[in-house]
Amino acid sequence: MMRLLPQSLFSRMVLILLGGLILVQSISVIFHLRERDRLLFRSNSMESAQRIADTFRLLNSFPSADRHKLVAALNSPTLRIFLGASPSRLSHQNPDSANQAASFSMLLRDLLGENPPIAVTVSEMEWLARQHEANAPRRAGNILPQQKTSFMVETRLRDGTTVSFDVLPSGQAFPTPPRLLINLLILLAAVIFLSLLAVRLATRPLNTLASAAEKLGNDINSPPLIETGPTEVRRAAHAFNTMQSRLVSYIQERTRILAAMSHDLKTPITRLRLRAELLEDDDLRMKFVKDLEEMESMVAATLDFMRGVDSQEARQPVDIMALLESIQADGKEMGQEIHIQGTISRPYVGAPNALKRCLGNLIDNAIKYGMRADIALSDSEKGLEIRIRDDGPGVPETQLERVFEPFFRLEESRSRDTGGTGLGLSIARNIAQSHGGELVLRNHATGGLEALLVLPRAN
Repeated sequence: MMRLLPQSLFSRMVLILLGGLILVQSISVIFHLRERDRLLFRSNSMESAQRIADTFRLLNSFPSADRHKLVAALNSPTLRIFLGASPSRLSHQNPDSANQAASFSMLLRDLLGENPPIAVTVSEMEWLARQHEANAPRRAGNILPQQKTSFMVETRLRDGTTVSFDVLPSGQAFPTPPRLLINLLILLAAVIFLSLLAVRLATRPLNTLASAAEKLGNDINSPPLIETGPTEVRRAAHAFNTMQSRLVSYIQERTRILAAMSHDLKTPITRLRLRAELLEDDDLRMKFVKDLEEMESMVAATLDFMRGVDSQEARQPVDIMALLESIQADGKEMGQEIHIQGTISRPYVGAPNALKRCLGNLIDNAIKYGMRADIALSDSEKGLEIRIRDDGPGVPETQLERVFEPFFRLEESRSRDTGGTGLGLSIARNIAQSHGGELVLRNHATGGLEALLVLPRAN
């Protein structure tokens, strides 16, 4: 059942409101038309009873020999008079016919002022043929089915002659006024419009809050929400802005602490290197220097990572193609094998230094573990796709996400030559997410690891 419901809150609210309103409106129209038909039926019953009473008195005043001529003169498509037993006809009893017959019988007795035996039958029958005889075509606007109730009254005159009246009230075909239908349609259209407007106004703050949360995930320094609107909306926006402010303060504080610690470590590392140079044992001195170089590399990488997290570099158009070609040229001078396929014709708006660090880390990672980097470019109106593939051993499927964790390395060795510092991919993904993009790794079907960098263009 839940699968049949629309997925968005806007669609669900519209469905519930419109469904409820249409149901209530339909029930209201049904009750209105039923009450209208009841009142019209009562009015027409009074008219029919009066016609029968007048005809009954007139027949009583005529001699028996002349009554057939009078009956022939009074017969019409809506009132037929039979002297003697009434002819049988096919009819369908209405569930309310018993009550209607009793009411009509009491009304007729009151009009006659006498107490003759009266038998009244109220039924529904197909009387379109009689309507045709009366030359009374359907009225324009009679969209709902016509009422087909007829009365069969059987009584006796003063001399005991049986007389039957088959009467079809003249106002029986109750047409539905076109104005009523037009008013209903206008009312329904107005209700639908107001419902859509109300739902849109109610769900817009949620869309705004969702968009702000998505931007916050990509850029912690995104502009705060505007605190306007109803009380609940203002409270939600204020709570969101407070949360964002606290997150920014928390991240900045941790960044400053880690950056300060990493920076302060440089001084003792430098002193240790100077003291290591004084060691007379060459093997011991080389081990100390190698360890200190690794420590210095880790400190530098940590500072680089902190700068990437706390970076507020201004966005500007960046020639990604020229940036990749410069990295390719630098790699060629160092004997690295870097190939580029495809082209990017338009500049991309982003942070130049951050993008250079992101692409450089990915290419360095491919060169380090796969000996080469094959770069495939794809440009569209929506954004850029940059695929960087190597010929290395790849990464176990269970570790494809863990390699993005800071300081995580697949090798157990702490050597930078084999395992690195474990921050390159973390920095690259942070930069991609700060641009609203994403970075994923996957093992290629023909071998090697492929990094897919997606950078969306701003609308």
